[in-house]
Amino acid sequence: MEETRVAQLGILVEDPDSVEALNALLHQYKDYIIGRMGLPYRAKQVNIISIVLDAPQDAISTLAGKVGMLPGVSCKALYAKLPHG
Repeated sequence: MEETRVAQLGILVEDPDSVEALNALLHQYKDYIIGRMGLPYRAKQVNIISIVLDAPQDAISTLAGKVGMLPGVSCKALYAKLPHG
């Protein structure tokens, strides 16, 4: 079995036109997603999304890269210090 990592993706969505593409990407990785929380911050017109994953390192990096390339979307990954699994 491939080793997995626990990670959190912090996503800021400033362009509402990218939401559909973001959701499509997250759907592709649904088997790795442990939980998801979204906060609309209307005063600043930004949506803040936190995704928690248990996935192989490559899958996390690939997803973060694809999400970060969407127009008006920023993404950073935060990893647990120790590998799990």
